[in-house]
Amino acid sequence: MNDRHPSPERRDDRDEIARLLPAPANWDLPREQHLRHKDLLMRRIDRDQAASATPEPAATPEPAATPEPAAAPVRRARPLLRPAGTTGAVLSGSGGRSDDAARHAAADTRPAAALLHRISNAAANHGTLTVRDDQFLYTREKVREADITSGKAVVSRLKDYESWVSQKPGPLHTLGLIRADGETLPINAELGDTQGTPAGLSRPTYNWLAALPTDPDKLLAYLYAKTPAAEGRERDQAVFEQIGGLLGGLTPPRTAAALYQAAAKIPGVDRSSTARDAIGRQGLGIVRDDKRYGVRTEWVFDTKDYTFLGSRSYLTKDAPYGKAGTLLSSTAELAHAVVDKAGARPAAGDRTGTA
Repeated sequence: MNDRHPSPERRDDRDEIARLLPAPANWDLPREQHLRHKDLLMRRIDRDQAASATPEPAATPEPAATPEPAAAPVRRARPLLRPAGTTGAVLSGSGGRSDDAARHAAADTRPAAALLHRISNAAANHGTLTVRDDQFLYTREKVREADITSGKAVVSRLKDYESWVSQKPGPLHTLGLIRADGETLPINAELGDTQGTPAGLSRPTYNWLAALPTDPDKLLAYLYAKTPAAEGRERDQAVFEQIGGLLGGLTPPRTAAALYQAAAKIPGVDRSSTARDAIGRQGLGIVRDDKRYGVRTEWVFDTKDYTFLGSRSYLTKDAPYGKAGTLLSSTAELAHAVVDKAGARPAAGDRTGTA
């Protein structure tokens, strides 16, 4: 079909999509926020193409789908500088989420549960840090990510990222710094967040993480209540990916242990012996498939000490923007530390993780 003269309706759709994407030359959003908007575009393309293939505009919607208000801006309140997950605008703070969490808490997810409990025990033995509000958490990682703004997934080369995230409770308008490809830029609050971003799920500081419930059932109930709704995605997958967004950095030991035990209670969580991070390190994998949307998310752990090595997500079925197996994102955690100044690299002896 000739698309050189698109209809007003198609032009409106493109304008709406364009407004949801970050400006090409503006790094107001950190890398993870760019991934979230790409993920949103991915879902919009999938939904629009499915709609255009339906002969009748009044086709019966999928029974499980709940339409989002058209006027609501769709964005994901996910942890900064962590692998991608789900998209949504509405926080699920009510409406039976506690009942959902209680049901999932009783689910048996073996054989993944046994591995997650070993990982949990290892995490609990790590030392507790004292982190001041005026300090920064430093992260160095390698990343590959898919850009689907053209309508097809184009996987990037392996990139180096360094970040310095402020530990002030906030709310903050400038959250820290990120250095990518030799350029250092500020990490600003999310678009539309005029009041600044406080410490929380979208900006998890060390002390905020330390204040989370350490009882796995209570923590899981909290996450089911607070994880943003994800249009077109499985609810269990959204919570699994929310937990994944809290892993990998300097996490208080008791919180990390509780997160792994909470993940073990989510239905559909499994283990894999073939998981690899962005630099090819093979390890023990904890995985979950979003069968509704056709995406697998993997967490990769060291086979000896259960250290979190990185993560990966890819398509498990064909989509308009890529074939099954297409990589969406992949990370490798290299170093973490607490530093006194944004932009300052820690001394080698101050780093934790695999350099």
